[in-house]
Amino acid sequence: PLPLAQPRGCPGEPRGLFALPSARGPLPAPRWPIECEVIKETIEHIEWVPPEPEPFCQPAGPEQSPAALGTEQGTGEEQGTVVYHLSTAPRGSRFTRARVGGSPGPLSLAAAPLEGPQDTTLLFESRFESGNLQKAVKVGPYEYVLTLRPDLYTAKHTQWFYFRVQNTRRAPVYRFTIANLAKPKSLFSQGLRPLLYSQRDAQSRGIGWRRVGDDVRYYRGGEEPAAFRLSWSLRFPHDDDTCFFAHSYPYTYSDLQRYLRALAADPVRSRYCAVRALCRSLAGNTVYLLTITGGTAAAAKRVVVLSARAHPGESGGSWAMRGFLDFVLSGHADAQLLRRLFVFKVVPMLNPDGVVVGNSRCSLAGRDPNRAYGTTVLGGSCPGAWHLRAMVERVLAEREVVLYCDFHGHSRKNNVFMYGCDGGGAGTRLCQRVFPLMLSKNAPDKFSFPSCKFKVQKSKAGTGRVVMWRLGVSNSYTMEVAFGGSTLGGRSSHFTVEDLKSLGYHLGDTLLDFCDPDPAKFQRCLSEVDTLLRRRLGREPGAGGGWSDISPSELESSTSGSDSSVSDGSP
Repeated sequence: PLPLAQPRGCPGEPRGLFALPSARGPLPAPRWPIECEVIKETIEHIEWVPPEPEPFCQPAGPEQSPAALGTEQGTGEEQGTVVYHLSTAPRGSRFTRARVGGSPGPLSLAAAPLEGPQDTTLLFESRFESGNLQKAVKVGPYEYVLTLRPDLYTAKHTQWFYFRVQNTRRAPVYRFTIANLAKPKSLFSQGLRPLLYSQRDAQSRGIGWRRVGDDVRYYRGGEEPAAFRLSWSLRFPHDDDTCFFAHSYPYTYSDLQRYLRALAADPVRSRYCAVRALCRSLAGNTVYLLTITGGTAAAAKRVVVLSARAHPGESGGSWAMRGFLDFVLSGHADAQLLRRLFVFKVVPMLNPDGVVVGNSRCSLAGRDPNRAYGTTVLGGSCPGAWHLRAMVERVLAEREVVLYCDFHGHSRKNNVFMYGCDGGGAGTRLCQRVFPLMLSKNAPDKFSFPSCKFKVQKSKAGTGRVVMWRLGVSNSYTMEVAFGGSTLGGRSSHFTVEDLKSLGYHLGDTLLDFCDPDPAKFQRCLSEVDTLLRRRLGREPGAGGGWSDISPSELESSTSGSDSSVSDGSP
């Protein structure tokens, strides 16, 4: 690992060792593994919030095989035509080196050429940031079976998807089936719809990503481990359009760099925010560290540490982080107070390589970064996690870290919730639950306190939240943001980008409540947590009796909405 110098007055902050986005000039270009072909076009999408809520679709139930596939068993590829195929790193290979633009050779012809103007075959493409389509097979006039590329240098972790189609027709109903998803359960079986982006609608009507799809089905399609399928039907909005499909709202490494460049160019916000390099990724992409504070001398302040995108396929975490940064760097009175009270250490994208290449979960070492915090020898495999832990250790040597929160996404449960750390101590286990309870009160239409979990499982020992807690951060959490949406407060609809960004504001607002010098709010919530837990255990509220005799497992098993096998971005 690279040694990191520390400037005076900012504990744990490394020197700016690598290329950073400046207010002028080109952005530092992403570096790709040399096996990856990359098209030259810049892919950028407008932000848009639909004027009306986008409701969940009616779950269509399982099916053995879509009629479109042509056979009752297999994928039907033997009856279809391969219209897009991308060669990937050979199985068993390892990352060796990277360069700007990826593979140095000319681009291969991944998509089959059209036979003429009457050919209605869709033209697929995914050789751009965060794209990951490996293969498309045409099995009917408007029906396609798709295969996702596993995380690079692994054979697993197919969940995230993001790809482009061209040569669309408006009239027919198209049917798509992704045939190699890894998860047995998914919110797609509970009403989640895929996202569509129409270039024509963006340019002519200012419309961005929207939920689409009828007859959405998620089901087992074979005996292989990654044999779950997602099928949906739709009509495209225009003839000859360029459209994109995605699992959730994309937020790429270049999106982050554009945001940081705008920040550097803003004479007001840049006064409160220092952008530095925490480290370099395996491919040589910068892992950025933002230090945000203002007002009084930093020496007297407590520290808040936030991070996102350990798992690259969980893009909602980036939008929540974007909302937090927008808020804490704003002129809002609460934002000014936050900057006066705290020093914020923010790592907005822990695993930029995974984001660049379109992985769902892993770094280029084929490892899960959110299982790498517990070891001191994996700095070369997951450098972002290694250096974040080292920074927190340095900070803790000088001052208190009042909160650590790692932003993730969840594919099986709706709403937003947290995982914390209940070590069984009678004096701390109630306090651990206060921050999530406060957040549920500030975001009642999004955040579900009953879905929160606090058990420290052995399998999660290497996660950020558990390691930071063991280092001495009492309030250490993973915030899980559903890929779907909210079922709270009368809602039954998908999250929008604005919903996701609002979580950042609510987190800051809750931090002020949690650290209010007047202890009344904290004490009220502490009492409420006590009452809630007693009810779950069948004890009478106010009946007395401590918590030291109750194990974390007993508390978890009594929690409604339990899903204890799912946590820390392993949805």
